Amino acid sequence: MPRATFTDADFLAAACALAAKRGPAAVTVESVTARLKAPTGSFYYRFASRDVLLGELWLATARAFQEGFIAAIATGDGLAAALHTPIWVRAHLNEARVFLLHHRDDFVQGAWPAVLRRGVAEQARRVDDCIARFARDRFGLADVPIAAVRPHLRRGEKPSPDVDTLIRETYEALVSQAAPSTNTVLARTISGVASERNRWRRRSAQSLD
Repeated sequence: MPRATFTDADFLAAACALAAKRGPAAVTVESVTARLKAPTGSFYYRFASRDVLLGELWLATARAFQEGFIAAIATGDGLAAALHTPIWVRAHLNEARVFLLHHRDDFVQGAWPAVLRRGVAEQARRVDDCIARFARDRFGLADVPIAAVRPHLRRGEKPSPDVDTLIRETYEALVSQAAPSTNTVLARTISGVASERNRWRRRSAQSLD
């Protein structure tokens, strides 16, 4: 029987499935190789350590999530950027649970390998620039989509259509507010976001009952 061959993507997918189900701590060299039925040597041929695997997993999921968001912002389509989160989550539930329920420090403790530090720094700069632009254009909306999908991710389920409705209504409420002064717009925007967040919390609490 020919010997099974494995790729970097196979190990990353196995690590993603384990982290999505039980958290980053569940990802070990032993658990990943056991899931794939791969020899330990095959793991170390591709990854210098568990930390490198976890770092690459976090960075890959971060980039995958943020590409669509960044592309929408680049075109000036704020609503598409806001709705990107639930759409992506439905299509990539494991990756979403890995990226949106954990911090990158949950994946690599201590010093990250140099190549991963560069990748994280580059990714962070791109996203920070994008978020700054989004905040200027639609103050306060950037964190609403993630807050809206997290209760579903914690339950291991895809976001319901109500999430899209909430995000759309929040977006429309914000962009429809026109006032002669920046301070007035800012005050109304903050009030609108707080109101929508409270509304979402009530919906989430009802869904958990």
